[in-house]
Amino acid sequence: MNPTNRVRALRQSMPEPQRRMWRLLRDRRFAGYKFRREHPLGRYTLDFYCAEAKLSLELDGGQHGFPEQQQRDEAKEKYLLSRGIMTKRFWNSQVRQQPDMVKENLWLLLQERAAHPENVPVTSQARSRTWPMPPPDAKALLRPNRLRPKVG
Repeated sequence: MNPTNRVRALRQSMPEPQRRMWRLLRDRRFAGYKFRREHPLGRYTLDFYCAEAKLSLELDGGQHGFPEQQQRDEAKEKYLLSRGIMTKRFWNSQVRQQPDMVKENLWLLLQERAAHPENVPVTSQARSRTWPMPPPDAKALLRPNRLRPKVG
């Protein structure tokens, strides 16, 4: 199977934690950083890759705990480091059970590698790019009523 077809097949059969992460990262949704999924690089395929920050994001399942897989992961990381690319690994269970911790760690790492000064911390409470959140007693600005008043 050629590399393009292999990557397409991987994109179609992403495990559930990768789908969750992709929903967060796609379309520059995560603090304006562009990520690619299942990005081919040399003889390796990166789960997620941010070229701007030269960061590879890998989500690992239980098979990555075995010694032979750890050796392969170490060889992959050395290859990427030789090209200036840092690898950040999260367990699938962390993505499922601790999504806020994953987001915060990723945001801090991206700010270290390629800061976007206008960015604000990504938190579960943040609903927009404004920071800090308005106080709870602050009145929400409403759009003017565009309907005509009822007659009668």
